[in-house]
Amino acid sequence: MDWQVSAEDQEIFARELNSFVPDRLFDAHAHLYAEDQFARDRPGWLTDGPKVAGLAGFRARMDQIHPGRHVDGLFFAFPHLALDTDRANAFIAHEVRGTRSRGQMLIRPEMDPEWIRQQVREHGFVGLKCYHIYSPSKPTWEAPVLDYLPAAHVRIAHEERLSITLHMVRARAMADPVNQQQIRWLCERFPDMRMILAHAARGFNPHHTVEGIGALQGLTNVWCDTSAITDGGAIEAIGRTLGASRILYGSDFPVTHLRTRCVALGDSFLWLTPENTRLDASYGNIRIALAGIEELRALKLACLHLGLNDSEVEAVFHGNAAELFPE
Repeated sequence: MDWQVSAEDQEIFARELNSFVPDRLFDAHAHLYAEDQFARDRPGWLTDGPKVAGLAGFRARMDQIHPGRHVDGLFFAFPHLALDTDRANAFIAHEVRGTRSRGQMLIRPEMDPEWIRQQVREHGFVGLKCYHIYSPSKPTWEAPVLDYLPAAHVRIAHEERLSITLHMVRARAMADPVNQQQIRWLCERFPDMRMILAHAARGFNPHHTVEGIGALQGLTNVWCDTSAITDGGAIEAIGRTLGASRILYGSDFPVTHLRTRCVALGDSFLWLTPENTRLDASYGNIRIALAGIEELRALKLACLHLGLNDSEVEAVFHGNAAELFPE
């Protein structure tokens, strides 16, 4: 049922979300891709998904999640060890050129900083996207930030006034002292760089963001996107600690079209899927919604608990990003 919008998905949106989601959105975390960018071991979600998803394809698919909304976005390639990074970055630049949408350049830690600067200027990128799988540290899930986001790359972002989308790792994410220290150091050392902490400061286990987000108080160049977050606790903690103006709606397309939900378990988390979850419990007919629907439900709960008014909700979905990436 991945990539298939069910009647239950549509019913949930109509009942719970249609009156909440504004007419105009800026998706601050989404991937555009083409199948032939992957040399081998292609991502599993490509099996049932579209082989090419440019800007038009993204909009068509997201219209299945939040119908009738106009959506622009901040796009970058889907990080993968088999990805042809140069081709993928060129694809992003081509798709967003001349539109209100923006692109970030997917980078690897071994890239020459001045070459990154040249590529940013040539292609019109507004930021950089790093990812832990390119870290020399093993296992990469425990890599410190500076192993896959070198300070020399952040200096370029500072000098060019670029954003950086950071999906931190390490077991306890924002609650990890090494992550706290390195993120704060980078933001203070390079104040004209704009740091976007992906996945609500990797709040897949919201308790980690609740515990650790206070370490970033006082920084003026930190935002957090809501991509792939299906529990509102981490978003609430960010809103209460950094302010609602620092929350950016993000979908993590194409994750939106997978039938899954992330839940905190102990000091970690698990993505529930029809394959790893018993759906035949005696207390009801259990159906897993698309991740994009669960993300919007979590964001709605967070906004309600934060007491946001309509204009503040619209800012989360569009206005905050519009200030970060002006026309």
